[in-house]
Amino acid sequence: MRFSDLKRREFITLLSGAAAALPFAARAQQAGKIHTIGLLTADSIGPTAVNWVAFFNALREMGWIEGKNIVFERRYAENRLERLPGLAMELVRLNVDVIVGGGTLAPLAARQATTKIPIVMTAAGDPLGSGLVASLARPGGNVTGMSLMAPDLGGKRLGLLKEVLPRLARVAVLWNAANPYPALVFKETRAAGQTLAIEVQSLEVRGPDDFDGAFEAARRQRPDALITVEDPLTFAYRKLIADFAAAHQLPAVHGLREFVTAGGLMSYGANLVDLFRRAAGYVDKIFKGAKPADLPVQQPTKFELTINLKTAKTLGLTFPPGLLAIADEVIE
Repeated sequence: MRFSDLKRREFITLLSGAAAALPFAARAQQAGKIHTIGLLTADSIGPTAVNWVAFFNALREMGWIEGKNIVFERRYAENRLERLPGLAMELVRLNVDVIVGGGTLAPLAARQATTKIPIVMTAAGDPLGSGLVASLARPGGNVTGMSLMAPDLGGKRLGLLKEVLPRLARVAVLWNAANPYPALVFKETRAAGQTLAIEVQSLEVRGPDDFDGAFEAARRQRPDALITVEDPLTFAYRKLIADFAAAHQLPAVHGLREFVTAGGLMSYGANLVDLFRRAAGYVDKIFKGAKPADLPVQQPTKFELTINLKTAKTLGLTFPPGLLAIADEVIE
């Protein structure tokens, strides 16, 4: 046998051994396995939604390319919550590799549909209280991901309004009563109102058809200001909410920056784009062999104050210099 033939055989043997040593997930990816990601949301997302764009971009940066090694099955309830269980079952019947659920209600519907397929939350409000996970540190089941949970923000938002409106006496809170997390935030806001001697009025919505009634109630109650609690329903109708507040000269503080870019006065809350970007990391870990039960649920690390000076001008408001100084973003 020639020396070159011997070397060639040794090289092939070395390659075979190296391939066998690779983790299973990595070998599957190299072999051309295509993973299916089921997307489930209570709302109807568009292709340019910045939070989902951040999620898709993060996956791409990790090497997961749509049409190459991943495909998506998209199921949107379009804010008709009664559709969520059926849509979740569709994804289970398709036997997707992971379900990514937006908000709280979508992961809940997915969890009720399957205890086997991994479920990743992008921004669930209260995964512990709603029963999605056994604990934040060790979820223990098939659900993990990102939590939006920070109910004490309700009191902080009320305090921000008090700084802008020192004579604040009545505040209306617009919240989705069909979602467990906004209920927590409303409860916290009402408790803070008692401390600050501010009357907190409830404007409940449960679906798209409820906004007209909530706005009519606000006109009757004549609050001094408005607080919007973030969830997929109010997020989807943020422009409608901002326009209502502007039309009725209502100073408003919202839960997410996107309300302010839609014309709202100010917001204080988690960075939604950051949460969705970090949620992609869970999908990556699961595809590489990690179990949801062992992946701790993470909470927001970035809270941002955003102020819209253009809206403030139309309302005839002037922000205290100290508040402007600590703002993360000022829109002029």
